[in-house]
Amino acid sequence: NNISHGCFHGSMEQIDRERTLIKFRNGTHQLLVATDLAARGLDIPEIKFILHYHLPPRNKEFTHRNGRTARMNRDGVAYILHWKDEELPDFIQDIAPEKLTIEDQQIATLPSPVKWKTLYITGGRRDKISKGDIAGLFYKQGKIQKNQLGVIELKQDCTYVGVHAEIAETLIRKVNNTKLKKKKVRISLIS
Repeated sequence: NNISHGCFHGSMEQIDRERTLIKFRNGTHQLLVATDLAARGLDIPEIKFILHYHLPPRNKEFTHRNGRTARMNRDGVAYILHWKDEELPDFIQDIAPEKLTIEDQQIATLPSPVKWKTLYITGGRRDKISKGDIAGLFYKQGKIQKNQLGVIELKQDCTYVGVHAEIAETLIRKVNNTKLKKKKVRISLIS
């Protein structure tokens, strides 16, 4: 249905899992479809909701999955898709559910506009590059507005930057192959 999303599971290469999380954190993807691999140890600060498509077999996994949302004094909701005639595990019985029923009817799908794209830069902390250096390059040479620059994630040898989708290609043309802290950097769009 052309809904922008990322996938996160154990069969993926580590670099692909990392890039999926980066794109989720910076807003390129608004939805993350994941296995229980995403239930623990991920740095994603503001997840608004969790939707359980399949329930885990034990309460511990259920708790850890739900623990991805409503962290650090923030609100969050856990939803469970309960299929007709499906038995719920014992640990769900104690929850007072707010039930919404979906009848067999056609549900209109709204187009999902992609607001952000993620750029990959071939320089990072090892090259003495800072977030301020990247922001300065994009503002001065790229001529972008402050609201068009999103999350900058600086890694040891590279950087990922969220930018408004409509300016991504133009920005790459303006700043690709430029010097940043004595290093010529290449900038590309990650898909």
